[in-house]
Amino acid sequence: MTRLKLYGTPLSGHVHRVTLLLRMLELEYEFIEAGAELRATEEFRQLNPWGQIPVLVDGETVIADSNAILIYLTKTYAPGTHWLPEDAVAAAHTQQWLCKAAGEIRYGPASARLIAQFGTPEDYPVAVKVAKKFMPQLELHLSQREFLVINQPTVADLACYSYVALAPEGGISLEAFPAIRQWLLRIESLPGFIATPPLPLPEPAQ
Repeated sequence: MTRLKLYGTPLSGHVHRVTLLLRMLELEYEFIEAGAELRATEEFRQLNPWGQIPVLVDGETVIADSNAILIYLTKTYAPGTHWLPEDAVAAAHTQQWLCKAAGEIRYGPASARLIAQFGTPEDYPVAVKVAKKFMPQLELHLSQREFLVINQPTVADLACYSYVALAPEGGISLEAFPAIRQWLLRIESLPGFIATPPLPLPEPAQ
């Protein structure tokens, strides 16, 4: 019986970042489709009272929140590796980018995609404004390095990758950001990489 179980949906960027790490660590896991109907059940709410995905079940251990899952998986199955640097400064910078994934990326390109593709009741002009402020900052950062924190990928790269790569699905163009596009290609060349199922592209936001 597979010990690891991941509850999620294939189109979720939050789930995708966890899937990437599981595959890159070559961990066997069972993927359990967790659409809205399942997430509303009492059984699922016992795993995560907020009814959100992803949720990772590892034996008796249950971890919700994608970034928390990334930390758990690395600490448990790949301690001391480049995925989560031990150096104090690099560890702090990794955490900083995890916060960006949960902040500017979630409320910028991720929000724009949720609205454009799924009709989520969020504010599209605000999402575009956040994205247009953040993306040039990310471009500048990546123009000076191959990955976000150190010269190898960390969980921060995976956390930030998914919704940045999917930005065009929310009408956020990446044409003006060559360093970002090269960084995306570097992530996509890593062993175990898998893409999210593509969605139709809307008109770019003005």
